[in-house]
Amino acid sequence: MKLGAQSLRAIMLAGAALMPVAAHAADEEAASPIIVTGAGLNAAPAVPAYSSREIDREALTSSASGRIEDVLANVAGFQQFRRSDSRYTNPSAQGATLRALGGNAAARTQVLLDGVPMADPMFGSVPWNAITPERLGSVRVTRGGGSGAFGSGAVAGTIELNSAGRDTLGLISGEALANDRGETSLSGAVAPKLGAGFAEVSGRWDRGDGFWTTPESQRVGASVKSRYDSWSIGARGVAPIANNVELQARAMIFDDHRVLRFAGATSHSSGEDFSLRLVGRGPWQFDALAYVQDRGFSNVTISASTFRPSLDQRQTPATGLGGKIEIRPPVGPDHLLRLGGDWRSAKGDLNEVAYNAATGAVTAYRWAGGRNDDLGFYAEDDWKLGPLTLTGGVRADRWSVNAGYNRAANATGAITANTAYDPRSDWAVTGRGGALLKLAPGLELRGSAYSGLRQPTINELYRSFTLVASGISTVTNANPALGNEMMQGYEAGVDFAPVPALKLSATAFYNRVAHAIANVTTAQTATVITRVRQNVDAIRARGLEFAAALDLGKVSLDGSLALTDAVVRASGMQIALNGMRPAQTPKIAASATVTWKPRDGWQGAVVLRHFGSQYEDDLQAYLMPSATTIGAFVQAPLGHGVSFILRGENLANVTVITRNQAGSMDIGAPRTVWAGLRFGLK
Repeated sequence: MKLGAQSLRAIMLAGAALMPVAAHAADEEAASPIIVTGAGLNAAPAVPAYSSREIDREALTSSASGRIEDVLANVAGFQQFRRSDSRYTNPSAQGATLRALGGNAAARTQVLLDGVPMADPMFGSVPWNAITPERLGSVRVTRGGGSGAFGSGAVAGTIELNSAGRDTLGLISGEALANDRGETSLSGAVAPKLGAGFAEVSGRWDRGDGFWTTPESQRVGASVKSRYDSWSIGARGVAPIANNVELQARAMIFDDHRVLRFAGATSHSSGEDFSLRLVGRGPWQFDALAYVQDRGFSNVTISASTFRPSLDQRQTPATGLGGKIEIRPPVGPDHLLRLGGDWRSAKGDLNEVAYNAATGAVTAYRWAGGRNDDLGFYAEDDWKLGPLTLTGGVRADRWSVNAGYNRAANATGAITANTAYDPRSDWAVTGRGGALLKLAPGLELRGSAYSGLRQPTINELYRSFTLVASGISTVTNANPALGNEMMQGYEAGVDFAPVPALKLSATAFYNRVAHAIANVTTAQTATVITRVRQNVDAIRARGLEFAAALDLGKVSLDGSLALTDAVVRASGMQIALNGMRPAQTPKIAASATVTWKPRDGWQGAVVLRHFGSQYEDDLQAYLMPSATTIGAFVQAPLGHGVSFILRGENLANVTVITRNQAGSMDIGAPRTVWAGLRFGLK
């Protein structure tokens, strides 16, 4: 993928296209005031019936690392496939899940940015490096809850990222920081008003030579620090085109280079996303969205024994196309009826070269890929009956797996394999429902039941790969016969606010993902571990979630705790997995943040976070111990819109193991201190 003048020109055109519309609206503003928000339709009244958590702007901009995945970790139960953040892990492993329903690198949680799915069309991973917290106004995390109006893929929950509006961003804003290793982070945004609308252009650049992800005892001459260099540019325009109707355009391009563990072990990901959204807030409310994604990925794997390339994943172009429309007809003050449909098409291709790691000679060429489609229709209704709010909905998805292929050639170019897979398609019906009862002021009971669907990714269907560590080769084979994951869940909870300053909540849940996709070990010798992506009978997770918030004015406390018992249910040839905990899944996760605001503009925050122990593999052979980290954030105003910023990651310098492959380990970021300036002009 080439990111250059053409991409920048597209971004500028997206914003420029709205300028005449905004100017025309400005001429009418005096006669009919128009309010532009840049947001979608208001959340449904029954959202609190599901286990949801709001993250506000202040929390987004005051994390210890300045990374969105760090902010999301404040919601206990959020996890990625790896414990490390998006600076220090392979981009294809950046999945996201909730409620201990992990086990592989693909996201089981639907991540939306202004309604647009962010998952990579090929891998199902999320480009966290391209999603910067300072561009966001709020986040809503819904654990469980089923697919509903969010689209298929939300088997473990939904993360809704909402861009900040003009009033939040101000005219000019930015940050410039450096850390004690000489790494830097630069970001900025310009958001001028355009008549009755506004435009925004923002950017961020992060670079650094990183740290040693390889433990000192395992370093060799070829070991290097985890170097990274990533940037992203976003443009957004919002303009009214009629009374109560606004047009929103968004564009984002990003580019990311990383080096992990060994010299030459490089990865490169890039993307160009564009979307148009039309939102109507009149008597007949509507939200219409269309988007296109162009993503690319390349990766060089270095042998851990010869330290030469063993695989060059040269190109993995992927395209995502989609759209959604939702209509809310006026059915009376006690009902909110939502009728809609959505469509997503994901296409990806793989082009890679395999080498003899000892001689450097080419041994094979491989190509694979395919296309997945999903067309969904849904209807949901929220009904208020005094203190009781009821919600229910049904969704039907027409899913298909198409154009799958796998080809290979030897070093001379002679074809050794050429397989085209038959297309598959069917309908799947899911639903959800819940109730919210206000028993008394400050006391609410809630309960819900739901189901959801996730298709296997193109990567899971067609891409095989091999990793070599500590003299052991781990071969993971794709499986073009993989079926869909189907989730069913139940939960009940209570929200209690005995006084306005104190909010408490507790949730008990039971989630079951049938036909869950896992990397299943099928053979093992002293030198080779063979795994195949397979559908196991199920992953069952049950547990308790707690949250507490205390606001005493200058001092506040926010805490979250998730206790989860997750097991694999398997039979037949997979019986060895039955009762095992899913890979990469902890039993306990907790986060607590204490914030101090002595006066206007001043702020301090300390974050204590605990990760429970988890296993690298399906057979629970390789353990990654629990860890507790401390982070901090300080902001001190200097005047004229400028503030001094101080951040601290892992201040206790705890060793966090992020990978344990047959004893070959990676570790997370050590103690890191950032300092710099933040400025803003309204």
